[in-house]
Amino acid sequence: MDKVIGIDVGGTSIKVGLFSPKGELLEERKIPTPALVDEDAYRVVTDGLVRILTAHDSVPEDVIACGLDIPGPVADDGTVGFLPNIQLDAEGLVHAISAALPSATIAFVNDANAAALGELWAGVAHGASSFVLIALGTGVGAGVVVNRRLVAGAFGAGGEIGHITVNKGETRTCGCGRKGCLEQYASAKGVVRMYLEECEAHGVTPVHVEHATDTLSVFRALAAGDDCAKIAVDKMCDYLAFAMAQVSCVVDPAMFLLGGGVAGAFATFAPELRRRFQQYALPTCKDVAIEAASLGNQAAMYGCAYEALRLRAESLGQPLPAAAVVAEQQ
Repeated sequence: MDKVIGIDVGGTSIKVGLFSPKGELLEERKIPTPALVDEDAYRVVTDGLVRILTAHDSVPEDVIACGLDIPGPVADDGTVGFLPNIQLDAEGLVHAISAALPSATIAFVNDANAAALGELWAGVAHGASSFVLIALGTGVGAGVVVNRRLVAGAFGAGGEIGHITVNKGETRTCGCGRKGCLEQYASAKGVVRMYLEECEAHGVTPVHVEHATDTLSVFRALAAGDDCAKIAVDKMCDYLAFAMAQVSCVVDPAMFLLGGGVAGAFATFAPELRRRFQQYALPTCKDVAIEAASLGNQAAMYGCAYEALRLRAESLGQPLPAAAVVAEQQ
């Protein structure tokens, strides 16, 4: 029976999802890996894939599509760009997986783009023709879908919403080398930094913050009535809404989906985000839905599997199988 695999590539481990062609998740398994730069490391991955298949009475030849998502740019032609946060020889890994799964179409997808495709295939965006998923985590990424197709861009920078300039007066430098990027305010790091700055400016003692991305403590402080937490979260909403309004002028999506760690508190800040978006948006774009993503940290795994399956169907001139939507189960 045909199988599809989605591989979420991380720095020290990969997360593997085994799917049916309709998007039914049969098993999810984590495989610890060394740096993915040599044959021994590739073998750890391919041996892990074989074990998962064996557990489901399948063999490598049953896999018709295998997608991988990575934390870096992937251009329209599948070329992988610079990967600053992971040791990965993409070409070597693809060769090893192709050899291990001889019947599979292989696809590489940027992780935020993969999350968007996952929501399109089996999440809350199923059936939507156009939407933008914004991943608010350590940084800010996004996946843009138009006419049910991912907009990756000629150089893999499609969806780099985190680097839209939202504050020309900023003096701090963003990780990208520019200043005033959305990522400096709407990421987990940005929210925590703004909270601590507000506490210092107002001469108050902040709540205990475990680390530079500990937004959970900030949102708990907000729920407890901490004025500095409210200012920081309001600033996050303001900058994020401003960026979303600019994206709407270019893409005009039917919906925005918020995912990532910061979006775990979506219900807390959603009313303010929607209010500020209404202030900034072009009148014809104001009716866009702003909702939470539904697949959580499985979204990218679903999405890269979907992209590989889509490429296979396209190459064969066949339609994609009807998807089994799982959003309602989340």
